[in-house]
Amino acid sequence: GAIHNLAWSPDGKSIAFSGLEGGLSDLYVYDLGAKTVRQFTNDRYAALQPTWSPDGETLAFTTDRGPNGTNFETLEYGKNRIGLIDVESGKIRTIRPFSTGMQHNPQFSPDGRSVYFVADQDGYKDVYRYDLDEEATYRVTKIQTGVSGITALSPALSVARRSGRMMFSVFSHGGYSIVALPEEKTDGERVAPTGKASTAALLPPVQSSGEGLVDSYLDDPLTGLKDLESTDPSKASDRLYLDRIIPPSVGASVGGPVGTQVAGGVGFLFSDILGHQNLSVFLQANGTIKDVGGGVFYANRENRMNYGGGVSHQPSAFGEVRRTPDGNLVQVVQRIFRTEVGGQASYPFSQSNRLEFGLGGTRYGFDVTAREFSFGRLVQESSSGRDPLYFARASLAYVGDFSNFGLTSPLQGGRYRFQVTPQLGSRNFVSVLADYRRYLRRGPVTFAIRGLHRGNYGAGQFEGGFTDLFVRETLGDPYQVGFVRGYSFNSIFEEPKCQRLRICKVGRLYGTRMALGSAEVRVPLLGPEVLSLATFRYLPTDLVLFADAGVAWTSEDLTELSFTSSTIQRSNLGASGTVPAQPVTSAGVSARVNVLGALVLEAFYARTFQRTKNWDFGVILRPGW
Repeated sequence: GAIHNLAWSPDGKSIAFSGLEGGLSDLYVYDLGAKTVRQFTNDRYAALQPTWSPDGETLAFTTDRGPNGTNFETLEYGKNRIGLIDVESGKIRTIRPFSTGMQHNPQFSPDGRSVYFVADQDGYKDVYRYDLDEEATYRVTKIQTGVSGITALSPALSVARRSGRMMFSVFSHGGYSIVALPEEKTDGERVAPTGKASTAALLPPVQSSGEGLVDSYLDDPLTGLKDLESTDPSKASDRLYLDRIIPPSVGASVGGPVGTQVAGGVGFLFSDILGHQNLSVFLQANGTIKDVGGGVFYANRENRMNYGGGVSHQPSAFGEVRRTPDGNLVQVVQRIFRTEVGGQASYPFSQSNRLEFGLGGTRYGFDVTAREFSFGRLVQESSSGRDPLYFARASLAYVGDFSNFGLTSPLQGGRYRFQVTPQLGSRNFVSVLADYRRYLRRGPVTFAIRGLHRGNYGAGQFEGGFTDLFVRETLGDPYQVGFVRGYSFNSIFEEPKCQRLRICKVGRLYGTRMALGSAEVRVPLLGPEVLSLATFRYLPTDLVLFADAGVAWTSEDLTELSFTSSTIQRSNLGASGTVPAQPVTSAGVSARVNVLGALVLEAFYARTFQRTKNWDFGVILRPGW
């Protein structure tokens, strides 16, 4: 729900407001002394912009109820008009001075005998006064551009309760101006109600050569409408319809370690009329029949407790080319097949935080295909695999997000996620995630800090088997959340010493547990005028000063930290044969660029303190944390 258009009562003891719940607006009054809420309306009609009479006995508001108002049975929508509520009895009556156009934003005069409002009965939005005793209407303003807020229904008028001074907003010269009128100039000139439709707000030609298709449908809401007595609305709302199709994609690749391939994919999204139920189906093909994958996912958001589930099958192929002693080439393609089924539920406490539950299982299958070629001819093909791995999991997470995203990264607010996930099967362990981020904005500059911990407890040491991949946490993968800039595995493997001697010291970059701390100063260099130092909308860019520090360890490592800049390999054995946890650190500058709103590219130049290579340049395709 949401609360809009707060209005203090004349005695200062109550607040009237428009409350939105389930997409419907109603009027409420909150008693500050008794701390109670009284609901005045409870229907599908609009109830907006409440205001008190000077004696506190009447509430005026904007509504579409009343004669010739909205008809929900035939879906004929009426124009907004003014409603009056007797606070004591709760009875409602409506006034509609003009039979054409919209009337909204009511304000009482200081004596309570007149109601000011904004109307567009002649095509121009102006301020009018309705005399409650005479039941007569008076025109207060006559402005060519109109009295208006940002939207057609935005409040644009206010009248001082004691002095009667009127203020309203006027659209002029491409912007909005505030105009004030003293009470003696707010009587206005009497106008006669007219039922004639205005043409001032219509684009030429006023007399069309023919009736438009859209207009004819809007003017005839009954055509195609089913008989409500013979229709079950619950069945209509529950049925799923095709919402949209993700455009099919097709591609091809030639050569490389996995050979010639043709790939493609397509997706279908279904939902009911109200969007409560959503079903997504996708299919991906990448090479042979073995490489076909897909998934089906369902989500239900009808109630506060959201839930859903799905099943998917995703093959991944990795290849390399080897040479046999007799000179033949062998193409080796390794495949991992991930088949997963799971369900998830979330309970939101507010718009910014929620509790999540998950339950599921995953099967990992393996396949190795070797093809031997001699002078371009296939002479031998073999296929093998290993036993599959199975994992069952349950998860519980507390999640919060009250951040405001900017051009390439969040500007202010914060995010956090605390999660526990026990996993049983081919290897038993408990995964723990604690991720907290905070963004403080001072002028155009954002100061960001982050603390992160990921750990797989109960996994023990690395066993040298394939299951190590499921309990390994790294600091050297730029597309993992715990990345220390300047220490990517690819960058280290490209060092001359690593390539020449095959000595790639990366032991301090992985373990079964890791912790990371980061700090950034983000300066919006290019972008919109309201956010950036220099106006250039086409390539929004942030300049970032950063510092990263991370440490990875296993259950057998010592708990104390040992800072050294000599190597990034685990060293200095302790008395028990274990090693202390040794952090890696870096600092530098980066530029994040929003490329046409499609992706965010970060190019960084980092000073590393635990590598023989002191400076490292890298590029990451992802938004800032």
